[in-house]
Amino acid sequence: MTKRSNRVAIAILGAAAFTLAGCREEQVDAQAFPDLKSCNDAVTETGVFSAQDCAMAFEEAETLHIEAAPRYESLAVCEEQHGEGACGAEASEMQGGSGGIFMPLMAGYLIGNMMRGTAGMAASQPLYKTPDGKFTNAKGTSSFSSNRGAAKLGTSQFTRPTSTVGKAPMNRATAASRGGFGASRTGFGG
Repeated sequence: MTKRSNRVAIAILGAAAFTLAGCREEQVDAQAFPDLKSCNDAVTETGVFSAQDCAMAFEEAETLHIEAAPRYESLAVCEEQHGEGACGAEASEMQGGSGGIFMPLMAGYLIGNMMRGTAGMAASQPLYKTPDGKFTNAKGTSSFSSNRGAAKLGTSQFTRPTSTVGKAPMNRATAASRGGFGASRTGFGG
């Protein structure tokens, strides 16, 4: 009777382990770069991404930056969330629109190999400075200690952020109600 109970317990434990493993988010090879040149320089060193991956991911990050970067009603509020000198006026306003919307400057980008071993299947996210000198994604849901480095990240890090175009810019109160920009911690750098 004892042998059978032990076998059943081991079988249940094994099934539970497979169930938990099935619920775990898929991890992908990811790297952060401060700019396109840094990614291109790393192509021969790492072999994970090609120069084409770097260019496509940088272009995608720039597009996401324009569409989904947090927008603030004043330069002061933006700099409270991203640090002094890390913000600028929204591009459309610099080209003749009315002033009053400020965005963080893109401080790098995150590139992930979404299909291991398959060229051209990279996804990306823009990175922004935080006031404590770290970096965060467009959603502000992750914090990275550096805008350089490699790590295994969950595929959710590359989910397309919600567009902020045309939405009311954040003021001090709305930024504070979000708990600031950038909430959880994820790892690049030390």
